[in-house]
Amino acid sequence: MDAPQLTLYVAGDTPRSRQAMANLDRICADFLGGRARCATVDILHNPEVADTERILTTPTLIRESPAPRRRVTGDLSDAPRVVAALGLGAATPSRDQ
Repeated sequence: MDAPQLTLYVAGDTPRSRQAMANLDRICADFLGGRARCATVDILHNPEVADTERILTTPTLIRESPAPRRRVTGDLSDAPRVVAALGLGAATPSRDQ
């Protein structure tokens, strides 16, 4: 599988946004072996993106590729569930902890 491309949409520098970013970093490291390409978009700074991407709640994580696109909302704290919902492979960490 090619490296997944993920985009996290947040609304400002809030505790919930920071938690989602930290959880995404952990998911990428623990479950994806650091091979995912991740971007974060603050819809307060780019409101047109929220409309274009149909972002109704934040945080929202979208798997841009590989197709088809999938999305998850929330703070991403349930890492195995996020990995499974996005179809990113095994819902167990890829390294020893």
